[in-house]
Amino acid sequence: MISDEVKLGSTRAAHRALFYAMGYTKEDLSKPLIGVVNAQNEIIPGHFHLDTITQAVKHGILAAGGTPVEFPAIGLCDGIAMGHEGMKYPLASRELIADSIETMAIGHKLDGLVLVPNCDKIVPGMLMAAARVNIPAILVSGGPMMAGRYQGKDISVSNVFEAAGQFEAGKISAAQLEEIESAACPGCGSCAGLFTANTMNCLSEALGMALHGNGTVPAVNLGARRMLAKIAGKQIMDLIHKNITPRSIMTKNAFVNAIVLDMAIGGSTNTVLHLPAIAYEAGIELELELFDQMSKKTPYLTKLSPAGCHHMQDLNEAGGIKAVMSELAKVGLIDTSLPTVSGQTVSENIANSKILRNDVIRTVANPYSPTGGIAILRGNLAPLGSVVKESAVAEEMLRHVGPAKVFDSEEAAINAIMNKKIKKGDVVVIRYEGPKGGPGMREMLNPTAVLAGMGLDKEVALLTDGRFSGATRGACIGHISPEASAAGNIALIQDGDTIEIDIPARKLNVRLDQQELDVRKSAWQKPHPKVRSGYLARYSSLVTSAATGAVLKPLEF
Repeated sequence: MISDEVKLGSTRAAHRALFYAMGYTKEDLSKPLIGVVNAQNEIIPGHFHLDTITQAVKHGILAAGGTPVEFPAIGLCDGIAMGHEGMKYPLASRELIADSIETMAIGHKLDGLVLVPNCDKIVPGMLMAAARVNIPAILVSGGPMMAGRYQGKDISVSNVFEAAGQFEAGKISAAQLEEIESAACPGCGSCAGLFTANTMNCLSEALGMALHGNGTVPAVNLGARRMLAKIAGKQIMDLIHKNITPRSIMTKNAFVNAIVLDMAIGGSTNTVLHLPAIAYEAGIELELELFDQMSKKTPYLTKLSPAGCHHMQDLNEAGGIKAVMSELAKVGLIDTSLPTVSGQTVSENIANSKILRNDVIRTVANPYSPTGGIAILRGNLAPLGSVVKESAVAEEMLRHVGPAKVFDSEEAAINAIMNKKIKKGDVVVIRYEGPKGGPGMREMLNPTAVLAGMGLDKEVALLTDGRFSGATRGACIGHISPEASAAGNIALIQDGDTIEIDIPARKLNVRLDQQELDVRKSAWQKPHPKVRSGYLARYSSLVTSAATGAVLKPLEF
């Protein structure tokens, strides 16, 4: 066992004494030490209840002959961080989470890890750590929130963001806004739509790193969630005995499976940051082209919020991720031979799975679209690529030409939107919000939601070198690379320049010839860093382009 290095021999007497100080017995120390990474806190609804999940994991480990060792991980609530300086931190926190787990796992010579996250950056941060330290690991989340109910319809937090725009546009009263905000989030769990947190928990199943049900069983189904956690706790022991490590599961083909699932369910555009980052830690390169290749051949089978009216509870009732993967496997889009943390292959995991609600999951013969939910756009405005959630774009906005309204921060754009300075047909450009320039690549849910609430999501496009929440809908194109702070062409756009968007053709251009772009670039001056001290300053100096997953790389080896 790896942990023998801190438990056995005369030179480890002091180590054993420190364990005894905490109540560990000799018998405890004779067993594998399993790190249980608990991301519980009292600031994220999706994490508020994770102590319960963690306790179930520990029961499973004990029952299977292991010794659980619990330690924490941080987590930010993207919803609460949204729309202000705090949103600079969530993406950057992904690296802190991975680094801290690496530190704990290697520093204490743990034999395995059970990862207990639930929300946006915490799930990929933990999977990055698993790939990096490469000791047996399994992920089990806390489950999605139930949708709220308002005037006979299911709603979630994205509806509240949009309600703010409706209120500003005079479409609803202050009393109605208060009713909506009181009804939207009825209890614990990751926000109810197919936003980033739930997307990543679903993709964890497709990657083979989580048991089926991880992404869809609601948090309020506490019996089912605790059973899943207990099984995960037992299963880590099997992975250790068989020496099955994350890199033996998260192969290139496993990432392709995850991308295919992502396209089929219309997941968050943030997956185009997170999957390459996890793959990077596993020594695998995931090019943006791979996402587009899979999108072109993968049918779009579910239309979940924010693209449609269904929520995660509906997907669970419809058969969950197993049903979707089984349907995709019928046309050869899923590699069913791959191993998973269940101890079985993908084929064995999805055997006998079927669609239980055809209104939620369509068949491959009758998809919403023959192509997937995410598109990668390129052109002179995004030479290295940009990302859009095509499945959440109104048909009339799939192709759009309009004048640029340029803003050098999210705050400036929100101010213009709230003061009715954005008109039908405009293309709002928010720049200097990329990984380096932000720093931290803020999500732009506030401006997109306000535009949608004002009824402009079918008439106004939004471009940014930042990113969008999984709750975003509309012609919102993010991850524009190179970013403005890296002298990308988005830094050269001026008010009134004509922007051409053609999502079906995968094109994003500004109507300027190369000579004009060169002239403007020669006059461009790099702005002073927005943050000059603390973690974000260090992050900004090391982070790479969004086109490569915004991972941190040393300046030199």
